[in-house]
Amino acid sequence: MKIFNTLTREKQELVPVEEGKLKIYACGPTVYNYIHIGNARPLCVFDVLRRYFEWRGFEVNFVQNFTDIDDKLIKKANEEGITVKEVAERFIEEFWTDAKGLGVRKATVHPKATENIDAIQDIITSLIEKGFAYESKGDVYFRAKKFSEYGKLSHQPLDDLEAGARIDVTEIKEDPMDFCLWKSAKPGEPFWESPWGNGRPGWHIECSAMAGRFLGKTIDIHCGGQDLIFPHHENEIAQSECANGCDFAHYWMHNGYINVDNRKMSKSLNNFFTVREVANVYGYEPIRYLMISSHYRSPINYSTDILEQGKNALERLYTCRDNLDFALKNAADGGESPEFLEKYKADFITAMDDDFNTADAIGVLFSMVREINTFISEPQGKIAIEAAIALFDELTGVLGLVYNRKTQNLDAEIEALIEQRTAARKAKDFKTADAIRDKLKEMGIVLEDTPQGVKWTRA
Repeated sequence: MKIFNTLTREKQELVPVEEGKLKIYACGPTVYNYIHIGNARPLCVFDVLRRYFEWRGFEVNFVQNFTDIDDKLIKKANEEGITVKEVAERFIEEFWTDAKGLGVRKATVHPKATENIDAIQDIITSLIEKGFAYESKGDVYFRAKKFSEYGKLSHQPLDDLEAGARIDVTEIKEDPMDFCLWKSAKPGEPFWESPWGNGRPGWHIECSAMAGRFLGKTIDIHCGGQDLIFPHHENEIAQSECANGCDFAHYWMHNGYINVDNRKMSKSLNNFFTVREVANVYGYEPIRYLMISSHYRSPINYSTDILEQGKNALERLYTCRDNLDFALKNAADGGESPEFLEKYKADFITAMDDDFNTADAIGVLFSMVREINTFISEPQGKIAIEAAIALFDELTGVLGLVYNRKTQNLDAEIEALIEQRTAARKAKDFKTADAIRDKLKEMGIVLEDTPQGVKWTRA
């Protein structure tokens, strides 16, 4: 199993810190608003990553944080005349609604920054004691240039990073590259007591503290959006490795950007959409399908046409699964598992083991669906149908697709009418049979006569 490691810029064999176990940290949202479609990609992509590892037998400890104290939250709270905590709690609940809609499973732990202030302060204290950080008028800054490997994740020379650094004239820093670990409190802002005065944590230090608390000093995989490589993840590495004296994460995985109609998503371009807005029109599952239908490192182009294509693709999957249920209902005992299933399972694993290639894995799934549909067009034994159902459910389950299936139960009246129509056809009373078909159609039940019996769907 190989993963493209942003740190080394090459595919590397996955070697866990502890055999059979994986510790994964994924950067979560800043909860000041509804999540947008850009947020949806890492949510869906790394949910599949976790599902796949678990399917392959790993014990996965998956941590995804909430940033619940930040300038954006403070601004939102001031605009609405409520507390920062109220803003955070409201949008965490909205996050759960969207995550559930997208089929994203809850992480092992979802820590909040505000619930880990002690761990944050412990790291800052350690960095100050070791000379990697310093206090300045109630703020605390990290000495970026003191970490000799600074820039190793973004692969940019320090001179280039320094040229792009922003210098706020209200800050007193030793060097433009130094970044904030602790911010002194401004009037009216939430704050916590600290050895450096009342204040709140900087953004970067939160993840170092929460990863360390819930996963340990060295983790297997750290993942997030490509936009987080610099400065966020670069700074996480510097803080964590200087405080702990060891590697922070062995593998770094970053998903590509999302464009909208071939243009960068931006509020200024008026092409910025929340997941909720899109889901209200197209549903959640087509969004998930879009997010995993391309290789995770490739950019995605979002458009209504592509969402419609995704809906059609999902419909083919749902139809196949319904066909399997129908075939099983009418199957005779016996039979054996068809050989082609093992081939598709092996091809699926090959795709996913090659840097988590969900695009190729989905291609394998649809090839299997086509062969299954051909296979069950003729009567098959129960063992064969059950084997096809099992693998279909396994592979779609790994991808987190086909999660909106609802068992369709006919009430007694409809069942009786279908039986009456079947009896009428056997008696060659086609007038009665057609009348019953029309009545069922008025009730929203569409019948299809197949070699295996009568198949019904809701119109």
